[in-house]
Amino acid sequence: MVYLEKLNAVWNYALLTLSNGDVITFGQACSALLFLALALIFGRHLTRLLGRRLQRNRVDPNAIQTIVRLFFWVFAILVFITTMGMLQIPITHLAFISGAVAIGVGFGAQNIINNLISSWILMSEKPVRIGDFIEIDDHQGVVERIGNRSTRIRRVDGVHLLVPNSQMLERVVVNWTLVDLQIRSTVKVGVAYGSPVERVAELILEAATSHGRVLADPAPVVTFEDFGDNALIFDLYFWCEAGSAGGLRTIRSDLRFTIDRLFRQHGIVIAFPQRDIHFDTSRPLEIRMQPAKPEPPAAGGNR
Repeated sequence: MVYLEKLNAVWNYALLTLSNGDVITFGQACSALLFLALALIFGRHLTRLLGRRLQRNRVDPNAIQTIVRLFFWVFAILVFITTMGMLQIPITHLAFISGAVAIGVGFGAQNIINNLISSWILMSEKPVRIGDFIEIDDHQGVVERIGNRSTRIRRVDGVHLLVPNSQMLERVVVNWTLVDLQIRSTVKVGVAYGSPVERVAELILEAATSHGRVLADPAPVVTFEDFGDNALIFDLYFWCEAGSAGGLRTIRSDLRFTIDRLFRQHGIVIAFPQRDIHFDTSRPLEIRMQPAKPEPPAAGGNR
């Protein structure tokens, strides 16, 4: 009985007295904290189940992330209000929390709030979406997740890059797949001087039109670009559907293989750096012999 009385005294020990006379006891605080922890754990589990269910229904990943995040925050607000009700604290008495938040913002939380707001802007305006292939600074990769603080990007070399959400809005971001997957690219070819230029252009165009991933509309175009130092320069401009830099490199490689094969079949030489030396044969060539240089004495030999 003595232990029960002591336990009851601790459980009903007054921790805080509110301005309206209500008292928050140790037992109420423990119950509220336990409820808050269990509710948040349950909310996390519930949001995961919701996300999996939406994925099974093949909902857009960007919509899934927005719905799941909105659901969790609404659930967290309801849990917070319920916890305050368990402690018998009116919401109107929480004015001091807004002041504390304002002080926190002034002392360094502005970056966190800036990134949080930026995440909602990214998900609402969708300049960058999950699955997009983007380029920021010197990095290229696919967007995997837009979190509360940062955006996770998987680079082309497999390394994950975390970029603060505010920088995704403030910096120049090249989104290769924002509207569609169509990308224009160029393949440069140099042939030897004396090659039939019209036939060269026809073969390059044949290589482009025979490729299955080169679009017919807009049609590929071959231009005679320049008279180079060692070659006649031709440029092939074409449009294709490539969702990443790796896919674009593969298409350009296929085109170069095809162009090389067609050129060899028709006897057209792809140019390489070279120099031609011409002798003036209008008079006999003068040849002068230089005397050989004496060899230095061997080390340690007689002088």
